Amino acid sequence: MKDKKLLFISLGCDKNLVDSEFMIGMLTNEGVILCDDETEADIIIINSCCFINDAKEESINTILEMAEYKKSGNCKALIVTGCLSQRYQDEIQKEIPEVDAILGTNSYDAICEAVKEALSQHTYKNVATLEGLPKLTTKRTVTTGGHFAYLKIAEGCNKNCTYCIIPSIRGRYRSVPMEDLIAQAKELVENGVKELILVAQETTLYGVDLYGEKSLHKLLDELNKISGLFWIRIMYCYPEEIYEELIDAMIRNKKVCHYLDMPIQHCNDEILRKMARRTNRTELEERIQHLRERIPDITLRTTLICGFPGETEEMHEELMQFINDMEFDRLGAFAYSPEEGTIAAELPDQVDEEVKLDWQADVMELQEEVIFDKNETLIGMSTYAFIEGKVADENAYIGRTYRDAPNVDGYIFINTDEELMTGDIVKVKVTGAYEYDLIGEIER
Repeated sequence: MKDKKLLFISLGCDKNLVDSEFMIGMLTNEGVILCDDETEADIIIINSCCFINDAKEESINTILEMAEYKKSGNCKALIVTGCLSQRYQDEIQKEIPEVDAILGTNSYDAICEAVKEALSQHTYKNVATLEGLPKLTTKRTVTTGGHFAYLKIAEGCNKNCTYCIIPSIRGRYRSVPMEDLIAQAKELVENGVKELILVAQETTLYGVDLYGEKSLHKLLDELNKISGLFWIRIMYCYPEEIYEELIDAMIRNKKVCHYLDMPIQHCNDEILRKMARRTNRTELEERIQHLRERIPDITLRTTLICGFPGETEEMHEELMQFINDMEFDRLGAFAYSPEEGTIAAELPDQVDEEVKLDWQADVMELQEEVIFDKNETLIGMSTYAFIEGKVADENAYIGRTYRDAPNVDGYIFINTDEELMTGDIVKVKVTGAYEYDLIGEIER
């Protein structure tokens, strides 16, 4: 395996990316060399996703495309890991014989063994039960540029929303022990990471299974002590699970961004009930108001599903009014995707695909107006920003404020003659606003 060239393709969410980075770390520890050319790679690994149909199709098409390099390229081992292989292991083996090894979502710690077997021209399959957590023995290889990294604090989910397949392919909720997370975090920071982004299928329930109580606030207290860490960002907080000790911890720990990602999916009570969500509109409004009262400068991000079975034009209009009233700082909307094996896929009154897409466009058009108005109120604000890159042929840089998670939110474009590097932290003053982005300058 030593000196073999590896092309690693990570698809899907940031939780999947953490698994990919651990696998890359294990393999490079064995002497494997990363490359970005599929024609030269001895080993090709695809960490797959199948959360919605589009993701499933992307995974399948990527596997089929890479399978061609078993015939025409240098590839001697083609390996599929992740959600698609957890769910469709038998179908992959049968339909794509070029695949040499299959690992499930809870067995990626066996990646070195899988590669060795595949290079020896042996087929290999390890789809472990969805209990416990993989045993990770080597450090991960961060692929996000080095200045920020995702810290996956738990695996699986207990919610069983009717549209979601995650509990079937990731298992029940399992928290990563706090001492392991602190060790991971310290190692990441020692290697240059300045922002940790806490992720899980649901971060708010962290610790319930291990410690008998919600413990995310305790984890924040410990992470806040790490020297060299600048920001801690929290994603995927279910609204009904947000609790006062967590809010208190966000206030007292200065490294914790006043930013909360709170997926609500809809506001109509009937749709929320059909989704098996555990909130109603009144509770959502109260939660949002409470968060803004406790943390006045908080940035609230949410996600919505458009066209869930049974949704009517009136329900869609209710959602539009809700968006207008709540004025979320960040919002993403997705057309409902009926997933095989879910309760929602079998519900009556499925919404026409074109209608779903129209409603999704309505939501995003309205949100564009909401966020532009909000961004204009930020002109004159002073804040810190991470430098993410330079604007080509201009004396300007691309940055992120505490209000922006990487890859899903906006940017601040900073005009300056200074020479800056990706990962630098600068104090900026907001001088202008676009629909989703800000304009700023270095503050003296």
